[in-house]
Amino acid sequence: MSAQDLTASAESTSAGPATPEVVAAPERLQTEFPFELPRGFVSGDGTVHRAGVMRLATARDELVPLRDLRVQENPAYLSVVLLARVITKLGTLPSIHDGVVENMFAADLAFLQDFYRQINAEGHTRAGVVCPHCSQPFEVELGGSRLGES
Repeated sequence: MSAQDLTASAESTSAGPATPEVVAAPERLQTEFPFELPRGFVSGDGTVHRAGVMRLATARDELVPLRDLRVQENPAYLSVVLLARVITKLGTLPSIHDGVVENMFAADLAFLQDFYRQINAEGHTRAGVVCPHCSQPFEVELGGSRLGES
């Protein structure tokens, strides 16, 4: 038997207290992200709503709209239904629904589609890479598919 084996054997049979295992505190995941629309949604009373909050999408958020008849008839409608599910707050509006997203300005819809991709791609749409020729690091934009597509 080697000295290491004897030491290990002695340590395992010692009557001393067991060393408590250190457990790290669970990491908190940010699931909601504030945004500000470039133009703003104008509600029926003329109020402009710009500040909002979008939550991370779940698999269910991306699957449920596929059963919607409007999406089946017009796949471009997927982004409207999906955004209505993940926007949790917009100005002082009491609720967000498909009609709100349908009536947004095109610039705001495009902004929200990009924002959705950004927060659901782990906070960024850029990746660090290294040039195979000169070994210089740089970032590239991850060209994504349209909102809700894989």
